[in-house]
Amino acid sequence: MKGMKRFCASALLVAVSASVSAQGGQLSENEKAMVSWIDAHQDKAIALLEETVNIGSGTMNHAGVRAVGDVMARELDSLGLETRWIDMPEEMNRAGHLFATKKGKGKKFLLIGHLDTVFEADDDFQAFSRNGNIATGPGIADMKDGNAVIVYALRALQHIGALDGIPITVAYTGDEEKSGRPLSISRRDLIEAGKWADIALGFEGAITTEGADWATIARRSSSSWMLEVEGKQAHSSSIFSEQTGAGAINEAARIIDAFYSDVRGDYGLTFNAGTLQGGTTVSYDPSQNRGKTFGKTNVVPNTAIAHGGIRALSVEQLARAKVKMQAIVASHLPKTSASITFTDSYPPMAPSPGNRALADELSTINQALGRGAMKTWDPLRRGAADISFVAPYTDALAGMGALGKGGHTPNESLALDSMALAIKRAAILIYRLSGKAAQEQ
Repeated sequence: MKGMKRFCASALLVAVSASVSAQGGQLSENEKAMVSWIDAHQDKAIALLEETVNIGSGTMNHAGVRAVGDVMARELDSLGLETRWIDMPEEMNRAGHLFATKKGKGKKFLLIGHLDTVFEADDDFQAFSRNGNIATGPGIADMKDGNAVIVYALRALQHIGALDGIPITVAYTGDEEKSGRPLSISRRDLIEAGKWADIALGFEGAITTEGADWATIARRSSSSWMLEVEGKQAHSSSIFSEQTGAGAINEAARIIDAFYSDVRGDYGLTFNAGTLQGGTTVSYDPSQNRGKTFGKTNVVPNTAIAHGGIRALSVEQLARAKVKMQAIVASHLPKTSASITFTDSYPPMAPSPGNRALADELSTINQALGRGAMKTWDPLRRGAADISFVAPYTDALAGMGALGKGGHTPNESLALDSMALAIKRAAILIYRLSGKAAQEQ
């Protein structure tokens, strides 16, 4: 049923896109009206951005996350959406999420943002600061700009009377930068919204390089792996003997080297050994990524632990890699044993035909706005995001926010004139995909 839903949605998307694109990349009268309204209201969108940037909302700053949620709820309430705050269980130690819904008929849209930033309450907090067209501040590009873009894209649709009748869910998660565990709870409502939606749009930052705009149709998964190896402790003079064997560190080295030589190579698949502990006494805390090791050069080590990450472009690719890695681990050197476990976090957002059709329509809109055709961004150059949780169930497009840089650093900045660009692209895209543009012709 899920596959059929995606097939039908993608087929309808292609049909609508073909109808609208027949205009030759020109803007309709309603679209021109939205563009003019957005240009006239860009300063208000920037003011909303400034208001939220000035509220510290690191993931673990629950009061700050909730305060940003209150601002966004105020805006969405004024648009006629029904807002609700979704609390997380106390033991998860997360603030919760803001969801807003609006009923309607036709294609259902899920618009995704997040309220939290990587900058916690005890970081040196720098408020919104503007120097001409460039503004800086914590979370300004990741992703408080995108949160404001969602609001003003909906306002633009409301301005031309198109918002009524479009079924929409807005999902602002409160823990995107440090997801609450278990994910089955912290992402439950988002996944349900993805199953409901026909189209999902993620509003993290857009990408422009050397004058070219890029669409994001794929994002890779994020998982971790833990390799635990045991060997026989003995005097080093007997290593490699029948009685002592290879030792735990040599076995760990064999496995990691085989990962590199035998698993590496498939486009989109990468894996990294982030830490390696080995010796005769090893303690390691994966939650803190810290460990202590003791060993001697004249003692064969009995323990080795490696902790790493793995990213893939599709569920199938990730599954194949896991099988290969498990087979390598199972082929032990003498007198050693080993096991590997995987912990999945963010799933992949695969580059599906439906996603490509969304990108094609966005490219047509970008050309109509005078910026040229858009290419698709290499997924190896972007990290995981919340949109990946819904990508298995609906057509999806990421990178719908404004143009920023320096995310997760003290130098995070945003080109303020790109707010209007992002709002225009989002409003026109929703307008066209909803079918209302075809009704205008």
